[in-house]
Amino acid sequence: MAKRAANPVILWFRKDLRLDDNQALNAAHLSGRPVIPLYISEPAAGAGPLGAAQAWWLHHSLEALDRALRKRQGQLVLASGEALEVLRAFISESGAAAVFWNRRYDPSCTTIDIRIKHELKKQAIEVRSFGGQLLHEPSRLMTGSGTPYRVYTPFWRALEGAGELALPLEAPVKLQLAAQLPKSERLESWKLLPTKPDWARDFGDLWTPGEQGGRDKLRAFVEDTLDGYRENRDYPAKQATSMLSPHLALGEISPARIWDATRGLSKRVPAADIVHFRKEIAWREFSYHLLFHFPRLASSNWNDRFDGFEWRNADEDFEAWCRGLTGYPIVDAGMRQLWRHGWMHNRVRMIVASFLIKDLMVDWRRGEAWFRDTLVDADPANNAASWQWVAGSGADASPFFRIFNPVLQGQTFDPDGDYVRAHVPELRELAAKYIHRPFEAPKSMLDEAGITLGQTYPRPIVDHASARNRALAAYKATKDVA
Repeated sequence: MAKRAANPVILWFRKDLRLDDNQALNAAHLSGRPVIPLYISEPAAGAGPLGAAQAWWLHHSLEALDRALRKRQGQLVLASGEALEVLRAFISESGAAAVFWNRRYDPSCTTIDIRIKHELKKQAIEVRSFGGQLLHEPSRLMTGSGTPYRVYTPFWRALEGAGELALPLEAPVKLQLAAQLPKSERLESWKLLPTKPDWARDFGDLWTPGEQGGRDKLRAFVEDTLDGYRENRDYPAKQATSMLSPHLALGEISPARIWDATRGLSKRVPAADIVHFRKEIAWREFSYHLLFHFPRLASSNWNDRFDGFEWRNADEDFEAWCRGLTGYPIVDAGMRQLWRHGWMHNRVRMIVASFLIKDLMVDWRRGEAWFRDTLVDADPANNAASWQWVAGSGADASPFFRIFNPVLQGQTFDPDGDYVRAHVPELRELAAKYIHRPFEAPKSMLDEAGITLGQTYPRPIVDHASARNRALAAYKATKDVA
């Protein structure tokens, strides 16, 4: 019988689809045991892909991870089913004596992982879990009284004062991969890609899923875009953001690797730009801090005062919002960008969320669910925390009465209309003066631009001023009851 030390270790990939700065992979490598790289497609009720757009990304990310492993004379083994049952079957077939993984932090995944660790240890299987998906474990940073942070700024100060992070780990040059691997399922059989119709056909114009795609995005951002980030990041027509969020969402790049890339740049990049970018990473950390301590973040108001808010929830309004047919160009541009590329500029995310929640008075949870299905960077913590922030119901949220005027937001952050023209082609010929308010343009100008309101482009589905008053009245009624 082979010695236990020679028995394989199963390296269970989850939301860490990379070789670089992978704590579990590094530990498996240093153990000296043969490694079985495994990815499990778990049931949707457990820890499956968040939505259809991210399923597209997952397909290509798994292909990229498999290619990287094959360069090291191995391959990624694919299996589907309940994770515990799959792991038990692989342990029995391969003689593996250990399972290593990197921790997940959304509630359903945490519950699954705790049970698996408990059950496998009862079988005398070594189980080791590691950090690395966040800069810090979500339970580490606490207030002076030992309670979770509820306000972002003190959380940021605590993160900043927690000491310099350790350097990220380089990927092993060689891996001792198991000579005999269990049979893998075919990725194509999982049917992660849309076909009829192929609504993701344009995704590849913007994205290169996989670890290398993430590293290339990071390099380009640090070299070309970080300088000026604080000022430029709010303008959606500019290429001024990192575009790293989808790579972070499935762990193709670690936050520690991103953080490290901003070290030592102060001689050529203003400190304000570096800090502002790091604060975006810290917002992700704060979101996971909230989710960890408030597991119902995606389904319940953080502030229960909002439980009595009377939503209108008009289906026709929600449908117009989803399709980018609200009659407000900056909103429609954002929603069409989302459909076309599975992504939306962050400033525009706030605008479209405010419009849905406050102008249309549609429950924020419907918007959160739509984003979860259509974003390639869908993230259980960021998505929920950000929607609640806009709704005013979240931790350290924007006040409900802060209601974005979609016309003014468009004029301020897309002054020349370039973003609108890129995503709402029927308005392409309209002058900048009216591109964010075509409903106020003279008929002669609309005719010249080939626009017929109500036909080629919709009239506004709601009057913003009236909608604002309606939302504030509903909010006041909720406060009065509370």
